[in-house]
Amino acid sequence: MGVNFIYPDFEVIRNDARCTSCRICERQCANEVHAFEPELRIMTADESKCVNCQRCVAFCPTRALKIVKSDCVLRENANWQNDTIREIWKQAGSGGVLLSSMGNPKPLPVYWDRILINASQVTNPPIDPLREPMETRVSLGKKPAGIERDAEGKLICELPPQIRLSMPVMFSAMSYGSISYNAHASLAKAANELGILYNTGEGGLHEDFYAYGSNTIVQVASGRFGVHAEYLEAGAAIEVKMGQGAKPGIGGHLPGNKIVGDVSRTRMIPEGSDAISPAPHHDIYSIEDLRQLVFSLKEATGYRKPVIVKVAAVHNIAAIASGIARSGADMIVIDGFRGGTGAAPTRIRDNVGIPVELALAAVDQRLRDEGIRNSVSLVAGGSIRSAADVIKAIALGADACYIATAALLAMGCHLCRTCQTGKCNWGIATQRPDLVARLDPEEGSRRLVNLMTAWRHEIMELMGGMGINSIEALKGNRLMLRGVGLSDAELRILGIAHAGE
Repeated sequence: MGVNFIYPDFEVIRNDARCTSCRICERQCANEVHAFEPELRIMTADESKCVNCQRCVAFCPTRALKIVKSDCVLRENANWQNDTIREIWKQAGSGGVLLSSMGNPKPLPVYWDRILINASQVTNPPIDPLREPMETRVSLGKKPAGIERDAEGKLICELPPQIRLSMPVMFSAMSYGSISYNAHASLAKAANELGILYNTGEGGLHEDFYAYGSNTIVQVASGRFGVHAEYLEAGAAIEVKMGQGAKPGIGGHLPGNKIVGDVSRTRMIPEGSDAISPAPHHDIYSIEDLRQLVFSLKEATGYRKPVIVKVAAVHNIAAIASGIARSGADMIVIDGFRGGTGAAPTRIRDNVGIPVELALAAVDQRLRDEGIRNSVSLVAGGSIRSAADVIKAIALGADACYIATAALLAMGCHLCRTCQTGKCNWGIATQRPDLVARLDPEEGSRRLVNLMTAWRHEIMELMGGMGINSIEALKGNRLMLRGVGLSDAELRILGIAHAGE
């Protein structure tokens, strides 16, 4: 107590008239917030442990519970806010680095919300997607700069290895270990049914999911966890993770309490040992070094699979992407600073990187200016929240988008931001068998399919409203976007006009 006491962030409000002491809340809470007091025959709550996951609220049969944000806050001013003071107290008491998850929560600009989509009216009439064909399929990989013919004048139709998607969305990298077996199963099943791809993340691929190889991107990160010849052959594409939007410039860390059983075996490291990915790949210190790895991976898989390079969105991203395009990579993933994560140092998560909207526009323009845009496909990630965000990203230059947090939310995530503890009450970011069992892979897959089906319909509606009938015609078509409340510099980087112009 005393100087170390921090009042709980959340309060458990229990309606005693409705509560029957059935103890369901106690059984459902992995954080041990609820307890039964046998002498008084009432339920009590240790609110200091509550993370506002809403599990108890969702399962209370009499609706006797609700969780509210505590109004007991410290005296604030614009500079010293409540959270800032509490974080100092925590570090003063522990001497440790603060860890956080699930993306940057700071009130920084969300450019998707400041960009509007243009619509067709008379001279370029809209298209009715219910009655006219709309093409949402995309093909990712290197494309020829122009029409090519052989010595006899016949068209050369062969392309380098491509990823073909039914819609311009994929499930982003989330490793087995950071999320559960059942969460991975949900993603794999949904990707297979939808005709899109999901990404293994840096934790290797569980043997049960090799069956979904044609819908899988296998990742090679700096720690090389779970990487071997069979793994590389298993996927439809290989992704080299150089950086991540939620923590640019640093590596990864999966705590040892999540390295258990099949996670340990899949990652090929001992149980209970922390899985620490170093910040750099220790064999990559230049674009030339990256090129060696890219072609080593292509050589290892007989040049049959496209190789992707994933980087975090940072201030010099356009120059970085230009180098990657020349490294032999087939695709570049740009991950913005609002991207999710299972665990990241709070200071890194909240202060490093730039928005994916600005990074994407800058990269697309740089590659066009250098005449190498067709050398790579661009994938944007980092808080893609809706079909409208997808449309805006494609108009800014993306070929497709990655989603991760949105996919977790579809499976039941309540964004309580405690993934790093391994106590996910919804069975997603945990390896505890009793908690993992709470996520039904069939139900998780069905909800993901529903979400993507809804987004695909919305994508067609939005394109139809613009008078555009294919993703390819929308790509980089910034004339269809307008900004609201943006500065001249922001409009210039985005390459769009202000609303009313």
